[in-house]
Amino acid sequence: MRWLLFYSTALMLVFMFLPFALIAHYNPNIVWHASNFIWPPSIAPNTANFQTIDAGFSHTVVLQADGTVLAVGQNSAPQLNVSNWRNIVSVSAGYHHTVGLRADGTVIAVGDNSRGQLNVFGLTGWWEGWRHVIAISAGGAHTVGLRVDGTVVGAGHNSAGQLNVSDWRDIVNISAGRAHTVGLRSDGTVVGAGHNSFGQLNVSDWRDIVNISAGRAHTVGLRSDGTAVAVGSNRSGQLNVFNWTDIVAISAGNSHTVGLRASGTVVGTGYSSFGQLNVSDWADIVAISAGDSYTVGLRADGTILTAGHKY
Repeated sequence: MRWLLFYSTALMLVFMFLPFALIAHYNPNIVWHASNFIWPPSIAPNTANFQTIDAGFSHTVVLQADGTVLAVGQNSAPQLNVSNWRNIVSVSAGYHHTVGLRADGTVIAVGDNSRGQLNVFGLTGWWEGWRHVIAISAGGAHTVGLRVDGTVVGAGHNSAGQLNVSDWRDIVNISAGRAHTVGLRSDGTVVGAGHNSFGQLNVSDWRDIVNISAGRAHTVGLRSDGTAVAVGSNRSGQLNVFNWTDIVAISAGNSHTVGLRASGTVVGTGYSSFGQLNVSDWADIVAISAGDSYTVGLRADGTILTAGHKY
């Protein structure tokens, strides 16, 4: 009983920090029209059931209230083959793979496995650590999972040390970038591992952080006072977040960063040659996610907005 109480408490904590997500199978009839995500009436789901969204390199996943998942975008890996997933409580879209967390604390994954990033669903042997998981994050070619005891497990590419997380403790949130991983501790400090050539791991002096997001070569943190901090590559201005206020959620993409205000509006900075920062007119947004060269937002009524590259 004590273990169940601990697990339930930790799971509730994670839901405060991480979005839910669900995905079904990609349907070519789904249209990305202008800045709106439009489902033809013949296949339209009940958008009121949409819980949240997550944008990967070139695909997007949506978690529904019934524990199933929808996915659109490129399917070359095939990263969209999630139509048979059930009892999912969280999803994460990586570069070419998709990961789902089940209600029982186990993990499922589809897509590219060239670096072993899908090796998350065994219960014995090398994969034994992928149990009692309460949060997940998919990166470039690696996957990380947060366990109920505050430790972290990883699978996939480790050329830059992005999986060197076995000694992390007291973690309450995780985020995987292209080749780096960051973890939020319960005391509001942040730890990182992996590629640091642009300084994306220079987070040791961060304090009072309540959320984190790892992009291609930068990392963004949300402070408890609604302001944001960022480190790493600033070649396109993706770190120019220091004047943001009243922020309740953040997301780091390839070379851009977006923030959700308490008012339901969205602010963005960085690279926008594809229009991925054309979000100034968005309203009633409850969740955001920055992909490679696009941005998606979930409205309170369950509809989805997009800006940027249409894959």
